[in-house]
Amino acid sequence: MKYAAAIIDTNVVIAGLLTGNAGSPTARILDGMHKGAFPFLVSTALLAEYRKVLLRKKIRALHGLSERDVDVLLTVIAINAIVREPEARAGAPDAKDNHLWSLLQGQANSVLVTGDLALAKSPPEKSTVLQPREFAALLPA
Repeated sequence: MKYAAAIIDTNVVIAGLLTGNAGSPTARILDGMHKGAFPFLVSTALLAEYRKVLLRKKIRALHGLSERDVDVLLTVIAINAIVREPEARAGAPDAKDNHLWSLLQGQANSVLVTGDLALAKSPPEKSTVLQPREFAALLPA
């Protein structure tokens, strides 16, 4: 892979868990995170966001995981991740995504993987943002 590490946005994790297609880009990315198949960054804020969204009533009804199952999944992700607590930065199109900008700008040669078009259209200077299908194409088959 040509990037030092990836930051995987919450929408990609959720889509990877909910898809019924194991070969979809989001499922391949989530599987890769679960297996530690590529270097990726998380922060406590990003892990907390993953958990909060995974435990939303509407999302839980779709994936069917218990709170314990979600915590086990996130523990495995955290074990395989590079955990960073970067300096807080602003500038994301939506202020609630500033923690993603902080991770992206805090690690040289990293890439943000997101399905959020607003983030993809306005990356921080000298940063790369890819759609899940673009990133998945870089992963080994």
